[in-house]
Parts: sequence; C-alpha cells; structure tokens
Amino acid sequence: MNQDDKPTDSARRNILKGALGTGALAAGAASVPGFIFPALAQGEQLVPFTDVPDTFNARPARPNSTHWLDTREITTHFTDNDDFYIVQHYGQPEIDNETYKLKVTGMVDNELEFSLSELMARDNIEQQVGFECGGNSRGLFQGLIGNARWRGVSLASILEEAGIQDGAKEIVFFGSDVQTETIRETEVDKAFARSLSIDDAMRPENMLAFEMNGEPLPLYHGKPVRALIPGWYGVSNVKWLNQIHIQDTRYMGRFMGRDYVTLKKESIGGIERWVENSVTTINLKSSIVRVTEMGGQHTIQGFVLNDGTSIESIEVKVDDGPWERAEINPRSTKYSWKLFRYDWNNATPGEHTVVSRVTDVDGNVQATTEELPDKVSRWENYAQFPRTVRI
Repeated sequence: MNQDDKPTDSARRNILKGALGTGALAAGAASVPGFIFPALAQGEQLVPFTDVPDTFNARPARPNSTHWLDTREITTHFTDNDDFYIVQHYGQPEIDNETYKLKVTGMVDNELEFSLSELMARDNIEQQVGFECGGNSRGLFQGLIGNARWRGVSLASILEEAGIQDGAKEIVFFGSDVQTETIRETEVDKAFARSLSIDDAMRPENMLAFEMNGEPLPLYHGKPVRALIPGWYGVSNVKWLNQIHIQDTRYMGRFMGRDYVTLKKESIGGIERWVENSVTTINLKSSIVRVTEMGGQHTIQGFVLNDGTSIESIEVKVDDGPWERAEINPRSTKYSWKLFRYDWNNATPGEHTVVSRVTDVDGNVQATTEELPDKVSRWENYAQFPRTVRI
C-alpha cells in the first residue's frame, strides 16, 4: 500500500486495513503508478469502438446538469475532480464553510452539532473509493463512474458519540439541496435524503468526507461535507449533508420509496411477483472501455466495480474464443474500481466483439443480459457489456 493510500489516523489503521483489503488479485497499492491505464505512449493509439456513435462526447461539468466520463479516455487510477461523474436532483446549493453546521438528532442520548472545523479536527481517515450511479448504463458507455481518494471522519464514531437508543431502526441522511415538489396537488419543500439500517450505517468504512483527491470537497461533489458509503451506488452518498437523524420507522422519502427503486420479477415463496427494492449495494460488474494498439500489439482495458467482495478473476473473450484471464491493477483496494488489462495477441483484421466478465470469491459471476431478472426500471445495469472494434 502506498503511503498516500494509508489511513492517516493510527488508532483506526487496523479497522481500515480490514475495510480496504481486496484479496489475492488486488491486495493493495503498488509502487508503479502507471501500471495500467497510463497516458498513451509515443506511437500508441486508440482503436475506435464501432459501437460508439460519432456524436458521443462527454461535456465539461456544468451547473445543474449531469456529467459523465468518456470512459475511452480514462488514463489514471484516480479520477480528476473535474471529471468524476456528477448527478444531482435538487440543484447544487452553495454553503458557507464558516457557518456550516451538521446536526445529529432523533433517537440518541446526546444530540450533536458540528461545525466544519470541528469535524476536521476529529481523527481523520483516508481511503480510496470508486462508485457509479445506480443508473449507469451502456447508453453512456458506463460513463457515470469515478474513483477518488477521500478524507473525512468515521460515521460510526459520531453515531457512537451520540449514543443510539434502543428501538432505533434507521439512520436518515439529509442534504441541503431542497426542491419544491407537487405531491397530490400539494406543494411541499423536500430535501434530498437517503437512509441506512443501523447495521449498515455502523460499518467502519463509512465516512463523512470533506476532502477529495487532496482538495477540499468541490461544490458539485457536496461541499463542504458528504456521506460516503463504500460499496454502495452513488445515490447513497448524500451530498451537502446537514443532518443525520435516527428514528424507529422506515424512511420513505422519494429517493428511497419512489425513485432509485428497481422493479424486477422474482420468485417469492414459489410465486412469481414483481418486486420493488431500493438501489443499495453495487452489483458485480465489469466493462471494457478501451482498446489500444502499438506496433501491431493490442491491449484491452476496463474496470470492475462491486460491493467490496474480493475478486477471484477477471476474464476477456474475443468473438467466440475462450475466456482468458486479464491482469488487475495492484493499486486497487477493496472499494476502489479495479482497472484491468488483457494483452490481445495476434489480433486479425476485421470487426471483432470483445467482452469481459468478473467472478468474485463467493463464486458469483457477472451475468449476461439474458441471465438478468426481468425488470422495467432503469436502475442497476450490471450485465456483461460486449463491445465491437475494427482492426
């Protein structure tokens, strides 16, 4: 593990070692930062995907708009703050760092309030975490994605200090972003919010982040403080966080009960039913994002994301050939994206289909589109993603 990737607080180091370990394929950070996805070498060139339309492009981040990566142009392990994907729902509120307050309320022994400086003065932790939007998909060539180094404070330590009372069931995270909605002909002001169960909230890796890639948290990423829930889809990482509330009932706000809800067909006690579930942990997923050529040698590159379960293998298949093992970047950690490469030897002229799949240590294999459950919502798109290229 590089010094830059270590938790800075020695008191929490052992906890975070357990939180960050990734198994044999990605046991820690390596000392070779350009191991995978370097900038193109002299004479190296991108091989165009033929499944990407000529009109596809990733626009610079703009206020109140969605921003995605052009995944063909990933060249670093950590995504630049200006390139990390952005999705917001109720605007992007400007919050004064000097007057900022975070409240901890509800079923606690001690209600708490912190200024930004008080949060920053607590024991800090740092870890690398990558995630994607719950709606990331092949339509944007998996561009709603990013990986960064985050610094902040332990969520569990704050909840322990507050003292969660018996009977509490959920932790609700409220953002400062508020919008007026019309619900049953009534206008109401609603803040963006998401909730976690007590057990999920107390995971030692959960953070309240105030720094991203060595810089104060940028406005579009939740300045000055956001929740960071490693292994979960981006919607859980509430930005512009201003209140943490503990309650004994299920939270049923828009982004838990009505939106970011996957509707899919499941067998319930032997009866086939359509079931709704809130988008939570990241499904096992890989995608090829780049093919390069230099001196007649071709390389296939891509990423893996999941809920933090250790990875057993990443494989690539060309056309109807066999599955072949790819090599994973040793800089990867438990909750980062895992960048991989496969040396495609003896590529022949013509159009080819390339696809990747990932298997975790529990034997779960990334599903094909045909193997996914029937669903009618746009969330949780984790099927194998065949790409086409012309050599």
